[in-house]
Amino acid sequence: MSRAETAGADRAAAGGAAVPGPRAAAPEPRSPGLWWTLGFFGSELLTTFRRGRTLALLGVLAAVPVLVGVAVKIETSGGSGVGGGPPFLTQVTNNGLFLVFAALTATLPVFLPMTVGVVAGDSVAGESAGGTLRYLLVVPAGRTRLLLAKYAAVLVYCLAATAVVAVFALATGALLFPVGEVTTISGTAIPFGAGLGRALLAAALVAASLVGFAAVGLFVSTLTGSGIAAMAATVGLLITVQILDSIPQLDAVHPYLFSHYWLSLADVMRAPVLWDGVVRNLLVQAVYLLVFGSAAWARFSTKDIAA
Repeated sequence: MSRAETAGADRAAAGGAAVPGPRAAAPEPRSPGLWWTLGFFGSELLTTFRRGRTLALLGVLAAVPVLVGVAVKIETSGGSGVGGGPPFLTQVTNNGLFLVFAALTATLPVFLPMTVGVVAGDSVAGESAGGTLRYLLVVPAGRTRLLLAKYAAVLVYCLAATAVVAVFALATGALLFPVGEVTTISGTAIPFGAGLGRALLAAALVAASLVGFAAVGLFVSTLTGSGIAAMAATVGLLITVQILDSIPQLDAVHPYLFSHYWLSLADVMRAPVLWDGVVRNLLVQAVYLLVFGSAAWARFSTKDIAA
């Protein structure tokens, strides 16, 4: 048995079922319980986060806010201001909390979704390419529960990746710049605690903004048996949508693109908060989740995995 097949057999056993030998009697079908399901999800989560590629992507995301903060500190050390750059960048020197918003808006269009696309695209196709997918199906959960576990693991990665950006931005901002009372975009001053709450809300909205794209990546991953092809196709689709969203002549289709309302997170720094863009973003993500999640299930439930 190859190393990939052995790994698949071990993961199947971790999910709560052993791979029977050639002469073993088939076990009677039983419905997996809650603890078994949680254990299976935990196994998928561990597999996702112990990959070197996943850890490397999180490391890159952690470096982005640090580099941005250091660059702003160096540029403003002589008393000059910050020219251009992502939204909120000019406010960083006055309040380090704004580095959280600047880092989120800087990573959301490309870096964050690109890392999500790599993880989501590899979720099913990578198992198929490694020859471990058929061993995972030995467990009594079935294809639906396996697909849900993989998508849930991708969603946890979305949350973890966003948290990495926000935490490192907050730590860097607090070390390099003063923190205190926050002035919103509307010009209203709010306490630091309220500003920190707004930053946490923005981070949660960024993670939620990636739900629809994660479903797209999962669907693409069910279409091919090559992990590299699935990752490349998912990232290529992201770039294509971003290009379409930047063409003014296509403004009629912009509201239907999963990335169109991503930067609505800036509205949480207004007083009062403007919820229109935020709500529209969440609705768009829900539609993409429903459409492409259903398509992924339909494809995966009929996919030939015997090879």
